This record gives sequence, structure tokens and C-alpha cells, in this order.
Amino acid sequence: MPDTRDRVEQDRGLLKKIQLVIPGYAGYRRREDIRAADNLLRIQVANQMKSVRGDLEEIRDGMAMDGKVQGLQTIGNAIFTIEGLEAKIRHAEGGYSGLSATIQIKETELDKLYEYDYAMLESLDQAAGLVQAIRDAADPKAFEIAVKTLMKSLSTFETAWKSRSNAVTGIQVR
Repeated sequence: MPDTRDRVEQDRGLLKKIQLVIPGYAGYRRREDIRAADNLLRIQVANQMKSVRGDLEEIRDGMAMDGKVQGLQTIGNAIFTIEGLEAKIRHAEGGYSGLSATIQIKETELDKLYEYDYAMLESLDQAAGLVQAIRDAADPKAFEIAVKTLMKSLSTFETAWKSRSNAVTGIQVR
């Protein structure tokens, strides 16, 4: 995934480029661009989670249609977990919120947020990779193991998300 900060910088219009050279305004412009990049990243993560959730819902629906009730609760719990995480990500505050925000983040602190973002993306990619293993599980035991492994990936994702939220607000999130 390309660095969204680079993409935002590339997409600057003439007015934004002019703003970068105005004393006192350049820092504000850079922070707004970083906020836009943060928002784009969160949208991409939430959309990827939605895709994984959709795949799991498709598997669950197929199981129900085939009368395979064993494992429905397990996969339902995974879907529920993803749905909750997706909502948290999609509706979270941005990494930087402008001039008069309640929570302000310095540019140097934003780089630390990207480390958390990377951990989140890595665990989400791992979870997405497990969908096929869940789909291909030949027996109930293999199915349970695959879903359990997916849940561990989601737990790692949530831990990174909570660490990121704590870094943004300075408040422990539970």
C-alpha cells in the first residue's frame, strides 16, 4: 500500500502549494495534508475490513444453506468482532484536527501513528489471508483452528488500534 502522505502531497493543487510558502500558514497546510492522509488510510482499512467481513458472511451463509450448524456461532463471533472494529476505524477522529481541536498532534507524533497503522495493516492482511483457509476447512477441527487464528489476528489489530488511540488522546482505551 503506498504511503498516503505521499499521495496527498502529489494531489496538492496550486492554491495549496502557494499556502505552503506563506509564513505561518505552511505548518497548518502540512498538518491538514497529514490529516487528509490519515483519513484516507482509515477509510482504506475500514473498507478492507468490510471486504473480509463480507467474505466471512458469504461463508456463514453457505454453511447455513448447507445445514452445517457446527461452527456458525464461531464464525458469527468473528463477523461481529470485525463489524465492531470496522465501525471504530471508520468513525474515529483524525490524526490531526486543525487549529482549535481538543486533541492536537505534532507532526513528529504522527510518524509514530504510522507505526501503529502498519501493525494494524499487517494483522488485517493476515486475517484476510485466513479467509480461504476457513472456506477450505475440510473438517470442523480445521475450521475452528482457522477461525481461532483469524480471531488472534483481529486481537493483534485491536491492540494496535488501542495503542494508536492512546497515542492520539493520551487516554487508555478499553
